[in-house]
Amino acid sequence: MIEKVVDPTTTEAWTALKADAARMSATSLSELFAADSSRVEALTVETAGLCADLSKNLVDEETLDHLMALARATGVAERRDAMFSGERINTSEDRRVLHVALRMEREDSVVVDGRNVVDDVHHVLDSMAEFARSVRSGAWRGATGQRITHVVNVGIGGSYLGPAMAAQALRSSANADLEVRFVANVDGADLERETRDLDPATTLVLVSSKTFTTLETMSNASLLRRWVIDALGESAPAKHFAAISTNTTAAQEFGVVPEAIFGFWDFIGGRYSMDSAIGLSTMLLVGPEGFDELLAGFRSMDSHFRSASLRQNLPILLGLLRVWYVNFLGAQSIGVMPYSSDLGRLPAYLQQLQMESNGKGVNRSGDPVSYDTGPIVWGEPGTDGQHSFYQLLHQGTHLVPLDLIGVLTPMSSNHEGHDLLIANLIAQAEALAFGRSAEALAEAGIPRDQIPFRTFPGNHPSTLLLLDELTPFTLGSLIALYEHEVFVQGVVWGIDSFDQWGVELGKELATTIAREIEDDAPLHDHDPSTAHAIERYRGIRRRWR
Repeated sequence: MIEKVVDPTTTEAWTALKADAARMSATSLSELFAADSSRVEALTVETAGLCADLSKNLVDEETLDHLMALARATGVAERRDAMFSGERINTSEDRRVLHVALRMEREDSVVVDGRNVVDDVHHVLDSMAEFARSVRSGAWRGATGQRITHVVNVGIGGSYLGPAMAAQALRSSANADLEVRFVANVDGADLERETRDLDPATTLVLVSSKTFTTLETMSNASLLRRWVIDALGESAPAKHFAAISTNTTAAQEFGVVPEAIFGFWDFIGGRYSMDSAIGLSTMLLVGPEGFDELLAGFRSMDSHFRSASLRQNLPILLGLLRVWYVNFLGAQSIGVMPYSSDLGRLPAYLQQLQMESNGKGVNRSGDPVSYDTGPIVWGEPGTDGQHSFYQLLHQGTHLVPLDLIGVLTPMSSNHEGHDLLIANLIAQAEALAFGRSAEALAEAGIPRDQIPFRTFPGNHPSTLLLLDELTPFTLGSLIALYEHEVFVQGVVWGIDSFDQWGVELGKELATTIAREIEDDAPLHDHDPSTAHAIERYRGIRRRWR
């Protein structure tokens, strides 16, 4: 279905924002703070367990007004409502986009083709809860009668990044005698590393693949199936495998019993699926009650996104700031720096969410865009990054807006260390924004020849995101915030944030090349560089085959 979309560059708001960018280049964050004593209060939003201080962003009230006008001109609110109501807003695939239904209350309703999909969601959640309680309690046992002590989640992309991130983030909320590990890479070293000390008799494997055909996932799952069968017998997979898939026939043929198969739907994209059955590993760790708390956090941010005014709507504000930096101030990347070891996998998760969603070069009408779209997302936990790449952030030549994320309640008993961690978080936001002038250095007695090297220009923007504590609720809220701000960007840019055709060509070619490697047949239809690489690999392969 081809859709006519608004070209944002033709709007009055876009023209006004170009003038705003020129004005902002002539001022500084120091001047913006000096001119407005209420800036922090006006640019702080608290909702759904999060406190976001946006005051260190390179905007003033006029800029914000024009960003709000851009949101209105491109139909952000209308498209948001269309998503929540189940319209087919994934236009290139003619699909609905209903990850928001995954966390709706049992009494809510979104009717699709005459069926309330919320009922279906809760049916799966109930089945997951029954299975999780069985495994956690020891009622579900392996083929030898032993309890399950380890879970291996096999998946890739959205079937891996979200659950792996959640397992680390919610370690303090985990309340089961289970350890969950993750295998994603088709490189055999990944699987060997994660299973080398495991006993098949006490291991449960979760195979996460919507179609049950994902090449990397099924390759690893097949190796694990052989590992289990060799140790425990042909019938053992029935006690040692569960499947998260819509392809129940293939899962049962693989050896998974029906009560261990959990489905989801084509209106759920992989990168939006961690609160679906893909989150079974999370439920096994924190229990059904903890998973309900996670869903409540998602739901709380959903409610804020749907009901708050544009000016106080955190996902809309954050999404519009991304557009501002990318299209008007020339930023090419966004840094996400969690000052929490438990949130260490968050940047990797957000890379997929942002870059697979908005890394598009055509709009929803199929026309090439004339402006930049999705920024590169990257990051590492603080304080590690401070001793790595912060030099560039403070004194380099690139504009890199940052999200600095802090958890105010310590996640360990080392309270002194936590004080230092939070001090560094706050200090970095201050240093990036306000820097240190040559005049201040001279007054401090710094030798004149050192001053150019020790001057910090400041004026580097950041958003300070603070969680009082890291719980399933606040994690759900934080992830929903990022889901929705990515959505806002996509609407403004007029692109389809919910397809991912860009991952397909490489997979198709890899399948062809894998057959050619296996057959050792003459090569056709490859460029010389590709053919040379294949032949080189074949030569090495003959040595170890």
